[in-house]
Amino acid sequence: MSEQTAAPAESAPEATAEEIFEQKRVRLEKRDRLNADADLGGGAYPVALPITTTIPAVRAAYGHLEETPDTASGDIVGVAGRIVFQRNTGKLCFASLQAGDGTRIQAMVSLAEVGAESLARYKELTDLGDHLFVSGEVISSRRGELSIMVREWTIAAKAIAPLPNMYAELNEETRIRQRYLDLIQREQARINVVTRARTMASLRQTFADRDFIEVETPMLQTMHGGASARPFVTHSNAFDTELYLRIAPELYLKRAAVGGLERVFEINRNFRNEGADSTHSPEFAMLEAYEAYSDYHGIADLTQLLIQNAALAANVGTEREGTHVVQWADGSLFDLGGDWERISMYGTLSEAVGREISPETSVADLQAIADAEGVEVHLPNHGKLVEELWEHFVKGGLTRPTFVMDFPVETSPLTRHHRSIPGVVEKWDLYVRGFELATGYSELVDPVVQRERFVQQAAEAARGDDEAMPIDEEFLRALEHGMPPSGGMGMGMDRLLMALTGLGIRETILFPLVK
Repeated sequence: MSEQTAAPAESAPEATAEEIFEQKRVRLEKRDRLNADADLGGGAYPVALPITTTIPAVRAAYGHLEETPDTASGDIVGVAGRIVFQRNTGKLCFASLQAGDGTRIQAMVSLAEVGAESLARYKELTDLGDHLFVSGEVISSRRGELSIMVREWTIAAKAIAPLPNMYAELNEETRIRQRYLDLIQREQARINVVTRARTMASLRQTFADRDFIEVETPMLQTMHGGASARPFVTHSNAFDTELYLRIAPELYLKRAAVGGLERVFEINRNFRNEGADSTHSPEFAMLEAYEAYSDYHGIADLTQLLIQNAALAANVGTEREGTHVVQWADGSLFDLGGDWERISMYGTLSEAVGREISPETSVADLQAIADAEGVEVHLPNHGKLVEELWEHFVKGGLTRPTFVMDFPVETSPLTRHHRSIPGVVEKWDLYVRGFELATGYSELVDPVVQRERFVQQAAEAARGDDEAMPIDEEFLRALEHGMPPSGGMGMGMDRLLMALTGLGIRETILFPLVK
């Protein structure tokens, strides 16, 4: 760590509100002094600094010096970082400067190098949490720690609020509400951000390799659709009309397919005015993709490739690099490789119940099974009962990534009828360790059948179903111009990160919505 000889003062219990108030008062006085004295470098918040390199670059170039303690490189560098440890004693002061990626280097401020006046100012004006610029020679200390022997220093940004205890874990509430503190303190928080960025880049690269085009569709819509969900409602003053935050981009992406964009995708935000838990957030990132002249089998192949390539990207720089085996937050390993099983919803439900369940099974029979198992279904119909019963009996037993195929028609209004099984649509849901990660369809492209489905949805809405879709005449008009047979899929990006890391959804979202 640093040249300390005893436990650092930061290991003490967290400061009280009164102590924090007093620390902020003292730091504000230091800020005022920095801003008032032109000789102190450019104030408490200078515009620019003579930085020549970064802390990670210094570590990469000079790390070998730690093998030979008390060695000087002869090279002068200028770097900046946040002070996360500090020990000011006598004629030599030590500080650990942390870069944004968590890399640290020791700065040594000595009387011999900076002089008495500068050393005194350093002791008086710097605090834990400050951003500090230092210029000096790269050396290894007597204990072999890579360090910068400071010749010049400048406050790069004065921290008014003190850092939390750097030697104790933040509680979950603080981590989520003050993510900036989480990023400063916790390596895993920084890793999560990098993993997400690599995952997004991997998805886009996989699509580019297959000649897909990325587009953007409206987030404010005059009519909500594309999924069964309750929307957020807002009002446009400019147009004096009610608008909806989109629940899905599907109906606009299909318009693009009608227009000739045969391989199209979008990664962007969706909003659903529903509950929040460990796998759901009212605002979330979503991927949707459509491929002309494909079907739900082809889009399942694509989805598996996307996720497996994302696993490769997430493993870069780890001991699992080059494999599809990801490590979850609890330390367990999860293999996303190989070909994933595809199972029948009706078939597996029949096995679990011990009797045949088919599209012809009556609502009364299904309700009787639900009642016996204590499964409650809001506004039950055949499709809702089948899906709820399947989740009750089968979902919990899935461990490996699994495509659950062939859904009831009642719950999938945008999906093509199964080519050989009446009452079923060509839809799959992908489950990973018990949660739904993605869904895929053979898309419904017949405008006449699509209108019939919308009418049925309108009837469900009249019964009180807040998630039912309205009749979208503009979308139907687009379909009437001819959409090619297509496979389509949607996948939550936050849930993909859950599958790669084993974290809850509030950890995979950088700034989640909380009460």
